[in-house]
Amino acid sequence: MLPRDYAGQNCSIARALELVGERWSLLVVRDCLRGLRRFDELQASLGIASNVLANRLERLVASGVLERIRYQERPERYEYRLTEMGLELRVPLIALMHWGDRHLAPAGPPMLVEHAHCGGEVSEQLVCTGCGEVLEPGEIRSRPGPGHRHPAAA
Repeated sequence: MLPRDYAGQNCSIARALELVGERWSLLVVRDCLRGLRRFDELQASLGIASNVLANRLERLVASGVLERIRYQERPERYEYRLTEMGLELRVPLIALMHWGDRHLAPAGPPMLVEHAHCGGEVSEQLVCTGCGEVLEPGEIRSRPGPGHRHPAAA
Protein backbone atom coordinates (compact mmCIF):
# COMPACT_ATOMS: atom_id res chain seq x y z
CA MET A 1 0.00 0.00 0.00
CA LEU A 2 1.25 3.46 -0.86
CA PRO A 3 1.89 5.90 1.97
CA ARG A 4 -0.76 8.57 2.52
CA ASP A 5 1.66 11.47 2.65
CA TYR A 6 4.36 13.04 0.54
CA ALA A 7 7.05 13.37 3.18
CA GLY A 8 9.68 15.96 2.40
CA GLN A 9 7.55 17.72 -0.23
CA ASN A 10 7.14 21.43 0.45
CA CYS A 11 4.30 21.71 -2.06
CA SER A 12 0.71 22.83 -1.66
CA ILE A 13 -0.41 20.40 -4.39
CA ALA A 14 1.12 17.49 -2.46
CA ARG A 15 -0.54 18.67 0.77
CA ALA A 16 -3.91 18.95 -0.98
CA LEU A 17 -3.49 15.44 -2.42
CA GLU A 18 -2.80 14.09 1.07
CA LEU A 19 -6.25 15.34 2.04
CA VAL A 20 -8.46 14.89 -1.04
CA GLY A 21 -6.36 12.90 -3.49
CA GLU A 22 -7.58 9.42 -2.73
CA ARG A 23 -10.24 7.84 -4.90
CA TRP A 24 -13.45 8.62 -3.01
CA SER A 25 -12.81 11.93 -1.24
CA LEU A 26 -13.44 14.29 -4.16
CA LEU A 27 -16.49 12.27 -5.18
CA VAL A 28 -17.91 12.72 -1.67
CA VAL A 29 -17.26 16.47 -1.97
CA ARG A 30 -18.84 16.47 -5.46
CA ASP A 31 -22.00 14.87 -4.12
CA CYS A 32 -22.13 17.26 -1.17
CA LEU A 33 -21.86 20.16 -3.64
CA ARG A 34 -24.88 18.65 -5.42
CA GLY A 35 -26.86 18.77 -2.17
CA LEU A 36 -26.45 15.24 -0.81
CA ARG A 37 -25.85 15.36 2.93
CA ARG A 38 -26.84 12.09 4.53
CA PHE A 39 -24.80 8.92 4.78
CA ASP A 40 -27.38 6.76 2.98
CA GLU A 41 -27.72 9.32 0.14
CA LEU A 42 -23.96 9.43 -0.33
CA GLN A 43 -23.63 5.67 -0.19
CA ALA A 44 -26.41 5.15 -2.75
CA SER A 45 -24.98 7.76 -5.11
CA LEU A 46 -21.41 6.51 -4.92
CA GLY A 47 -21.98 2.75 -4.61
CA ILE A 48 -19.27 2.71 -1.96
CA ALA A 49 -18.88 0.26 0.94
CA SER A 50 -20.21 1.70 4.19
CA ASN A 51 -16.90 1.27 6.04
CA VAL A 52 -15.00 3.10 3.28
CA LEU A 53 -17.54 5.94 3.23
CA ALA A 54 -17.46 6.22 7.02
CA ASN A 55 -13.67 6.46 6.91
CA ARG A 56 -13.68 9.15 4.20
CA LEU A 57 -16.36 11.19 5.97
CA GLU A 58 -14.45 10.97 9.25
CA ARG A 59 -11.26 12.17 7.55
CA LEU A 60 -13.01 15.03 5.73
CA VAL A 61 -14.66 16.14 8.99
CA ALA A 62 -11.38 15.93 10.94
CA SER A 63 -9.62 18.02 8.30
CA GLY A 64 -12.29 20.72 8.23
CA VAL A 65 -13.71 20.06 4.74
CA LEU A 66 -17.04 18.83 6.13
CA GLU A 67 -18.92 19.32 9.36
CA ARG A 68 -21.07 16.64 10.95
CA ILE A 69 -24.42 17.94 12.17
CA ARG A 70 -27.01 15.95 14.07
CA TYR A 71 -30.46 16.19 12.49
CA GLN A 72 -32.25 13.52 14.55
CA GLU A 73 -31.91 12.51 18.21
CA ARG A 74 -33.53 9.04 18.38
CA PRO A 75 -31.91 7.28 16.78
CA GLU A 76 -29.03 9.70 16.43
CA ARG A 77 -28.53 10.60 12.79
CA TYR A 78 -26.12 13.04 11.23
CA GLU A 79 -25.70 14.88 7.97
CA TYR A 80 -22.54 16.23 6.42
CA ARG A 81 -22.25 19.82 5.26
CA LEU A 82 -19.40 21.46 3.42
CA THR A 83 -17.49 24.10 5.36
CA GLU A 84 -16.07 27.18 3.64
CA MET A 85 -12.91 25.14 3.08
CA GLY A 86 -14.98 22.42 1.42
CA LEU A 87 -17.00 24.85 -0.68
CA GLU A 88 -13.76 26.23 -2.12
CA LEU A 89 -13.15 22.82 -3.72
CA ARG A 90 -15.88 23.59 -6.29
CA VAL A 91 -13.34 25.55 -8.37
CA PRO A 92 -10.79 22.72 -8.82
CA LEU A 93 -13.63 20.19 -9.20
CA ILE A 94 -15.19 22.17 -12.05
CA ALA A 95 -11.76 22.50 -13.69
CA LEU A 96 -11.17 18.74 -13.31
CA MET A 97 -14.64 17.99 -14.69
CA HIS A 98 -14.07 20.19 -17.74
CA TRP A 99 -10.68 18.54 -18.33
CA GLY A 100 -12.39 15.13 -18.19
CA ASP A 101 -15.12 16.36 -20.53
CA ARG A 102 -12.53 17.46 -23.10
CA HIS A 103 -10.29 14.41 -22.92
CA LEU A 104 -12.23 11.46 -21.51
CA ALA A 105 -15.88 11.87 -22.55
CA PRO A 106 -16.15 10.94 -26.25
CA ALA A 107 -19.98 11.03 -26.14
CA GLY A 108 -19.96 14.49 -24.58
CA PRO A 109 -20.11 15.84 -21.02
CA PRO A 110 -22.17 13.64 -18.68
CA MET A 111 -22.99 16.66 -16.49
CA LEU A 112 -23.23 20.37 -17.22
CA VAL A 113 -22.59 23.17 -14.73
CA GLU A 114 -24.51 26.38 -15.21
CA HIS A 115 -25.29 29.65 -13.48
CA ALA A 116 -28.52 29.08 -11.50
CA HIS A 117 -29.67 32.65 -12.21
CA CYS A 118 -29.27 32.90 -16.00
CA GLY A 119 -28.36 29.39 -17.20
CA GLY A 120 -24.96 30.49 -18.55
CA GLU A 121 -22.08 28.02 -18.66
CA VAL A 122 -19.60 28.14 -15.76
CA SER A 123 -15.93 28.24 -16.77
CA GLU A 124 -12.66 27.68 -14.94
CA GLN A 125 -10.79 30.61 -16.47
CA LEU A 126 -7.49 31.75 -14.95
CA VAL A 127 -7.58 35.53 -14.65
CA CYS A 128 -4.71 37.83 -13.66
CA THR A 129 -5.63 39.89 -10.59
CA GLY A 130 -3.30 42.67 -11.77
CA CYS A 131 -4.64 43.38 -15.27
CA GLY A 132 -7.79 41.23 -15.56
CA GLU A 133 -6.47 39.31 -18.59
CA VAL A 134 -7.62 35.71 -19.14
CA LEU A 135 -4.41 33.66 -19.19
CA GLU A 136 -3.29 30.83 -21.43
CA PRO A 137 -0.97 28.06 -20.09
CA GLY A 138 2.15 29.59 -21.69
CA GLU A 139 1.49 32.90 -19.92
CA ILE A 140 1.80 31.49 -16.40
CA ARG A 141 5.02 31.04 -14.43
CA SER A 142 5.91 29.95 -10.92
CA ARG A 143 8.35 31.52 -8.48
CA PRO A 144 9.24 30.81 -4.85
CA GLY A 145 6.71 32.11 -2.34
CA PRO A 146 7.08 33.10 1.31
CA GLY A 147 6.77 29.47 2.46
CA HIS A 148 9.42 28.19 0.06
CA ARG A 149 12.40 26.36 1.49
CA HIS A 150 15.26 24.83 -0.40
CA PRO A 151 15.07 20.98 -0.39
CA ALA A 152 18.49 20.78 1.31
CA ALA A 153 17.13 22.85 4.22
CA ALA A 154 14.23 20.49 4.84
